[in-house]
Amino acid sequence: MTALPPVRRIRRVALPVALCVGLAAALSACAEDPDEGTNGVGRLPANEIEKKARAAADGAVSVRLAGNLVTKSGTYRLNMRLKAHGATGSVTTRKSTFELLRVGDALFLKAGAAFWRHAEGAGGSAKPGESPDSSDSPDSSGSSGSSGSSGSSGSSESDIDVADKLDGKYVKVPQDDPSYKQLRGFTEMNVLLKGLLQLHGEVRKGDRDKVGGVRTIEVAGGQHGEGGTLDVALEGTPFPLQFARGGGGGVVVLSDWNKDFPLVEPEKEDILDYGRQLPRTSD
Repeated sequence: MTALPPVRRIRRVALPVALCVGLAAALSACAEDPDEGTNGVGRLPANEIEKKARAAADGAVSVRLAGNLVTKSGTYRLNMRLKAHGATGSVTTRKSTFELLRVGDALFLKAGAAFWRHAEGAGGSAKPGESPDSSDSPDSSGSSGSSGSSGSSGSSESDIDVADKLDGKYVKVPQDDPSYKQLRGFTEMNVLLKGLLQLHGEVRKGDRDKVGGVRTIEVAGGQHGEGGTLDVALEGTPFPLQFARGGGGGVVVLSDWNKDFPLVEPEKEDILDYGRQLPRTSD
């Protein structure tokens, strides 16, 4: 019997070895654990993931909330840094942008001249530091006393002067002002988080993704997420990193969890008295 050349023998042995190695690699890839190197919450049922995300948010001391909120009174774009005793950031509506700063119960609003011109045009004029007549009301459409429908054109120069003085200055919002409660609502960390992070319907696990470079798992309310979707971090503490409200109610991104930031009241020279009820901030 003729012996096979050594090279052919080696090739016959190498082929099945290579096939075995390739098959083992394929089986290994198929068996890869998607939760390897994560915090493990991806292995939990959807309702348990939601509970852990809520618990993480409840235990946090600060967060940045940025995104759009659609409410009955209008659409708001928020970029707020929040903590238990205060907040700072900006709110944008269809017509205006303004900044909010809350330190304890002291709430300050800062806006550009365009914001105040619109406010003056809608509700009449009052110079910073002056008290309006008791008959003035933001709901009176500017028709107070003898002003009538001609008040708008007659006070336009005064309106512009007031707006220019308020441009870039802080206005302290009195706690008895009708706008105080609404504006403060944008600065309340616990109120915002509890109001936002609500899934409706039976929850289920969705896709894995990344938010801000962090791996996440989605928890959805309802079969198709019609009750909202929550993206929960798979790295570190299982914080909620993104929330989409059901019915097109807006999407917000939550970041900078537990990162502290300073909250200091403005200097006195940077504060002016608006002298009347503050304008409403809806669209």
